[in-house]
Amino acid sequence: MGETQTINLMGIEMPAGSDPASVYRRIQMMEQLTERSMTIPGINYDIGMDAIVGLIPVLGDIFGVAMGAYIVWEARNLGMPKWHVSRMIGNVAIDGVIGFVPLVGDVADFAFRSNSRNLKIVKKYMCKHHPDVATVDC
Repeated sequence: MGETQTINLMGIEMPAGSDPASVYRRIQMMEQLTERSMTIPGINYDIGMDAIVGLIPVLGDIFGVAMGAYIVWEARNLGMPKWHVSRMIGNVAIDGVIGFVPLVGDVADFAFRSNSRNLKIVKKYMCKHHPDVATVDC
């Protein structure tokens, strides 16, 4: 058996390949990094790089939109219908536009998790169109 190839993205090993399982796993890992990579002690609330880096004016918001756009691009590689991809773009756009508003955007980064919403859209698509992919719990 051959070794599974990986790519290194920001120090995180992600599966390489264009098969649906690899694409889904990359989307899942990016969602975890951006939305749920840390827990606030005491209140046990998960946050990610999107909320932390979003505190940096302008650059943080650009980072958040770029990571969200990467997830949408990966989902497009699955052959998802334009309607689903459009919804995902809308989620990233809402997150980005709200993020540019000082203070309101910072609070919104903790509550409006566009990448988590987009992961749900991808997961639903995978359950319907790629049920053989074992990484998806339908």
